[in-house]
Amino acid sequence: MKISRDSDTIEIDGPPHFEYGQKVRSLMNIRNDGTFPGKEIGDVLVKKGDVGYVAKIGTFLQQFYIYGVDFYERGYIVGMKARELDTAETESVFGETNEPEKLG
Repeated sequence: MKISRDSDTIEIDGPPHFEYGQKVRSLMNIRNDGTFPGKEIGDVLVKKGDVGYVAKIGTFLQQFYIYGVDFYERGYIVGMKARELDTAETESVFGETNEPEKLG
């Protein structure tokens, strides 16, 4: 029996894309898939462009990092994959600079 995955990449073989306390921005609308308590399935939890801070880093299916992002303006933490996020600033709340890599 083959496990259905949405990617063949094993993300957890490397370090996480984001760090604790890092300011991030949602790249897309995120809807409740039924795992978020107190909201109906299909309700929008996060809108594209919403900003939050990485509060937790876990794994899912022994394949992906899941980032628990505190969307403080909405009042809750939502689990998101790296492909759903981008850095919002180059500095974390801990004062460390996270300069994006420059290509070329």
